[in-house]
Amino acid sequence: MKLYHFPLSGHAHRAALFLSLLGVKADLIEIDLANGAHKSTNFLKLNPFGQVPVLEDEGTIVNDSNAILVYLATKLGRKDWLPDDLPTVAKIQKWLSVAAGEIAYGPAAARLITVFGADFRANEVIARAHHILGLINAELEQHLFIAGDRPTIADIALYSYIVSAPEGNVDLAPHPEVRHWLARIEALPGFLAFPKTAIGLAA
Repeated sequence: MKLYHFPLSGHAHRAALFLSLLGVKADLIEIDLANGAHKSTNFLKLNPFGQVPVLEDEGTIVNDSNAILVYLATKLGRKDWLPDDLPTVAKIQKWLSVAAGEIAYGPAAARLITVFGADFRANEVIARAHHILGLINAELEQHLFIAGDRPTIADIALYSYIVSAPEGNVDLAPHPEVRHWLARIEALPGFLAFPKTAIGLAA
Protein backbone atom coordinates (compact mmCIF):
# COMPACT_ATOMS: atom_id res chain seq x y z
CA MET A 1 0.00 0.00 0.00
CA LYS A 2 1.33 3.46 -0.94
CA LEU A 3 0.14 6.87 0.18
CA TYR A 4 1.17 9.84 -1.95
CA HIS A 5 1.04 12.86 0.35
CA PHE A 6 2.36 16.29 1.30
CA PRO A 7 3.13 16.81 5.01
CA LEU A 8 1.40 20.19 5.36
CA SER A 9 -1.79 19.08 3.62
CA GLY A 10 -4.63 18.48 6.05
CA HIS A 11 -6.32 16.28 3.45
CA ALA A 12 -3.22 14.10 3.25
CA HIS A 13 -2.93 14.06 7.03
CA ARG A 14 -6.44 12.59 7.31
CA ALA A 15 -5.31 9.55 5.36
CA ALA A 16 -1.97 9.20 7.15
CA LEU A 17 -3.63 9.59 10.54
CA PHE A 18 -6.21 6.92 9.82
CA LEU A 19 -3.58 4.48 8.55
CA SER A 20 -1.64 5.06 11.77
CA LEU A 21 -4.71 4.59 13.98
CA LEU A 22 -5.46 1.34 12.15
CA GLY A 23 -1.88 0.16 12.56
CA VAL A 24 -1.55 -0.26 8.79
CA LYS A 25 1.92 0.11 7.34
CA ALA A 26 2.07 2.03 4.08
CA ASP A 27 4.87 3.51 2.01
CA LEU A 28 4.60 7.30 2.35
CA ILE A 29 5.65 9.03 -0.85
CA GLU A 30 5.99 12.79 -0.52
CA ILE A 31 4.84 14.84 -3.52
CA ASP A 32 6.75 18.10 -3.94
CA LEU A 33 3.85 20.48 -4.48
CA ALA A 34 6.08 23.57 -4.42
CA ASN A 35 7.89 22.36 -7.52
CA GLY A 36 4.77 21.16 -9.31
CA ALA A 37 5.21 17.41 -8.87
CA HIS A 38 1.42 17.07 -8.51
CA LYS A 39 1.05 18.38 -12.08
CA SER A 40 3.52 15.91 -13.60
CA THR A 41 2.33 13.44 -16.22
CA ASN A 42 3.00 10.46 -13.95
CA PHE A 43 1.12 11.91 -10.99
CA LEU A 44 -1.83 13.00 -13.12
CA LYS A 45 -2.21 9.37 -14.17
CA LEU A 46 -2.87 8.62 -10.50
CA ASN A 47 -5.09 11.63 -9.93
CA PRO A 48 -6.21 13.77 -12.89
CA PHE A 49 -7.20 16.48 -10.40
CA GLY A 50 -3.54 16.90 -9.43
CA GLN A 51 -4.22 16.69 -5.71
CA VAL A 52 -2.95 14.75 -2.71
CA PRO A 53 -3.54 12.37 -1.09
CA VAL A 54 -3.68 9.33 -3.34
CA LEU A 55 -3.83 5.78 -2.00
CA GLU A 56 -2.52 2.97 -4.19
CA ASP A 57 -3.50 -0.50 -3.02
CA GLU A 58 -2.81 -3.57 -5.16
CA GLY A 59 -3.85 -1.83 -8.35
CA THR A 60 -6.73 0.13 -6.82
CA ILE A 61 -6.27 3.90 -6.87
CA VAL A 62 -8.26 6.05 -4.44
CA ASN A 63 -7.68 9.77 -4.86
CA ASP A 64 -9.87 11.63 -2.41
CA SER A 65 -9.12 11.91 1.31
CA ASN A 66 -12.63 11.08 2.52
CA ALA A 67 -12.92 8.28 -0.03
CA ILE A 68 -9.66 6.87 1.34
CA LEU A 69 -11.15 6.79 4.84
CA VAL A 70 -14.22 4.92 3.57
CA TYR A 71 -12.10 2.56 1.48
CA LEU A 72 -9.77 1.61 4.33
CA ALA A 73 -12.52 1.12 6.90
CA THR A 74 -14.57 -0.98 4.47
CA LYS A 75 -11.71 -3.08 3.13
CA LEU A 76 -10.44 -3.89 6.61
CA GLY A 77 -13.91 -4.55 8.00
CA ARG A 78 -13.47 -1.88 10.66
CA LYS A 79 -17.08 -1.36 11.65
CA ASP A 80 -15.86 0.35 14.80
CA TRP A 81 -14.78 3.22 12.54
CA LEU A 82 -17.57 2.90 9.96
CA PRO A 83 -20.61 1.16 11.47
CA ASP A 84 -23.27 -0.21 9.15
CA ASP A 85 -26.41 0.87 11.02
CA LEU A 86 -28.18 3.41 8.85
CA PRO A 87 -28.64 6.24 11.38
CA THR A 88 -24.90 6.26 12.12
CA VAL A 89 -24.00 5.93 8.44
CA ALA A 90 -26.15 8.99 7.71
CA LYS A 91 -24.47 10.99 10.50
CA ILE A 92 -21.02 10.04 9.28
CA GLN A 93 -21.85 10.97 5.70
CA LYS A 94 -23.18 14.33 6.85
CA TRP A 95 -19.93 15.13 8.65
CA LEU A 96 -17.81 13.91 5.73
CA SER A 97 -19.74 16.43 3.63
CA VAL A 98 -19.06 19.13 6.24
CA ALA A 99 -15.34 18.28 6.08
CA ALA A 100 -15.42 18.72 2.31
CA GLY A 101 -17.59 21.84 2.49
CA GLU A 102 -17.78 24.11 5.53
CA ILE A 103 -14.42 23.02 6.95
CA ALA A 104 -12.69 23.43 3.58
CA TYR A 105 -14.17 26.91 3.10
CA GLY A 106 -13.70 27.95 6.72
CA PRO A 107 -10.69 26.93 8.84
CA ALA A 108 -8.87 25.23 5.96
CA ALA A 109 -9.23 28.32 3.76
CA ALA A 110 -8.07 30.60 6.59
CA ARG A 111 -4.95 28.47 6.97
CA LEU A 112 -4.34 28.56 3.21
CA ILE A 113 -4.00 32.33 3.46
CA THR A 114 -1.28 32.31 6.10
CA VAL A 115 0.61 29.14 5.18
CA PHE A 116 0.36 29.20 1.39
CA GLY A 117 -0.59 32.78 0.53
CA ALA A 118 -4.04 31.97 -0.88
CA ASP A 119 -6.09 34.89 -2.15
CA PHE A 120 -9.12 34.73 0.15
CA ARG A 121 -10.71 37.43 2.28
CA ALA A 122 -9.48 36.64 5.77
CA ASN A 123 -12.43 38.15 7.62
CA GLU A 124 -14.91 36.13 5.58
CA VAL A 125 -13.24 32.76 5.95
CA ILE A 126 -12.49 33.28 9.66
CA ALA A 127 -16.17 34.14 10.24
CA ARG A 128 -17.16 30.98 8.36
CA ALA A 129 -14.72 29.00 10.47
CA HIS A 130 -16.22 30.21 13.74
CA HIS A 131 -19.74 29.50 12.48
CA ILE A 132 -19.04 25.84 11.70
CA LEU A 133 -16.90 25.42 14.82
CA GLY A 134 -19.82 26.74 16.86
CA LEU A 135 -22.10 24.10 15.32
CA ILE A 136 -19.54 21.37 15.95
CA ASN A 137 -19.07 22.57 19.54
CA ALA A 138 -22.83 22.31 20.12
CA GLU A 139 -22.83 18.78 18.67
CA LEU A 140 -19.99 17.76 20.96
CA GLU A 141 -21.92 18.96 24.01
CA GLN A 142 -24.14 15.92 23.40
CA HIS A 143 -21.55 13.17 22.98
CA LEU A 144 -17.80 12.54 23.11
CA PHE A 145 -17.22 12.28 19.36
CA ILE A 146 -18.94 13.85 16.39
CA ALA A 147 -21.29 10.95 15.55
CA GLY A 148 -21.65 9.43 19.03
CA ASP A 149 -19.58 8.25 21.96
CA ARG A 150 -16.99 6.39 19.86
CA PRO A 151 -14.67 7.82 17.21
CA THR A 152 -15.52 7.22 13.55
CA ILE A 153 -14.01 8.24 10.25
CA ALA A 154 -16.06 11.45 10.54
CA ASP A 155 -13.82 12.57 13.40
CA ILE A 156 -10.72 11.84 11.33
CA ALA A 157 -12.12 13.83 8.40
CA LEU A 158 -12.68 16.86 10.63
CA TYR A 159 -9.61 16.73 12.85
CA SER A 160 -6.66 18.02 10.79
CA TYR A 161 -8.03 21.38 9.67
CA ILE A 162 -9.63 22.07 13.04
CA VAL A 163 -6.49 21.40 15.07
CA SER A 164 -4.52 23.61 12.68
CA ALA A 165 -7.14 26.39 12.63
CA PRO A 166 -5.04 28.72 14.85
CA GLU A 167 -2.42 28.78 12.07
CA GLY A 168 -5.07 30.61 10.04
CA ASN A 169 -5.86 33.04 12.90
CA VAL A 170 -8.94 31.09 13.97
CA ASP A 171 -9.01 31.06 17.77
CA LEU A 172 -10.28 27.82 19.30
CA ALA A 173 -10.73 29.37 22.76
CA PRO A 174 -14.45 30.12 22.20
CA HIS A 175 -15.10 26.44 21.41
CA PRO A 176 -14.24 24.45 24.57
CA GLU A 177 -15.94 21.21 23.56
CA VAL A 178 -14.00 21.25 20.30
CA ARG A 179 -10.76 21.56 22.26
CA HIS A 180 -11.74 18.67 24.53
CA TRP A 181 -12.60 16.58 21.45
CA LEU A 182 -9.21 17.32 19.88
CA ALA A 183 -7.55 16.04 23.05
CA ARG A 184 -9.63 12.85 22.95
CA ILE A 185 -8.52 12.15 19.38
CA GLU A 186 -4.90 12.85 20.29
CA ALA A 187 -5.16 10.29 23.11
CA LEU A 188 -6.16 7.47 20.75
CA PRO A 189 -3.59 4.66 20.34
CA GLY A 190 -1.63 5.15 17.14
CA PHE A 191 -2.33 8.88 16.91
CA LEU A 192 -0.18 10.73 14.38
CA ALA A 193 0.24 14.49 14.86
CA PHE A 194 -0.29 16.99 12.04
CA PRO A 195 2.99 18.94 11.55
CA LYS A 196 2.63 22.45 12.94
CA THR A 197 3.47 25.70 11.20
CA ALA A 198 4.45 28.59 13.46
CA ILE A 199 2.21 31.18 11.88
CA GLY A 200 -0.99 33.07 12.68
CA LEU A 201 -2.12 32.50 16.27
CA ALA A 202 0.25 29.52 16.41
CA ALA A 203 3.30 31.76 15.91
